[in-house]
Amino acid sequence: MTLPADLVLTPRGVRFLGRVLPCSIGKGGLTSAKREGDGATPIGVHRIAGMFYRPDRLPAPAAWAKPAGPGDLWSDDTEDSCYNQHVRTPYGFSHEKLRRADPLYDLVLIMDWNWPDALPGKGSAIFIHQWRRPGYPTEGCIAFSRADLHWLAARIQPGTRVIVPPLARW
Repeated sequence: MTLPADLVLTPRGVRFLGRVLPCSIGKGGLTSAKREGDGATPIGVHRIAGMFYRPDRLPAPAAWAKPAGPGDLWSDDTEDSCYNQHVRTPYGFSHEKLRRADPLYDLVLIMDWNWPDALPGKGSAIFIHQWRRPGYPTEGCIAFSRADLHWLAARIQPGTRVIVPPLARW
């Protein structure tokens, strides 16, 4: 059973609190067999586990959001003992910068996909973030317009469910 406070992916977008917000998903579509680098969005019931924001670009979107500094990274290296975890520079393994030059990660909601006890190769860095433009696919994340992402961030709490059902078509 879904609740109004769940984010539910539908073919029209994500349903949340009575609204449907257009979004983008992974270029690999949806999958129940997520693998590192497949570009797919994992099917399942996930939870919001954290939020990072760029304090040099926007105010804190929620009291529980953490500022992302220049040294904040997310490990995506399957050989790393900190795979799919927040890490900091200097860092010798493959990673994503949480503080990017473009605005995609100005506000990032962390989903608990393969987290906190990550299985190497099952996928990392499945976030909710800003899209490049409408319909432009992600590397497996769910992405929204800047305005919709900020609206979500102001209403989401840690533990909010993100439901990604196996859809017939996207």
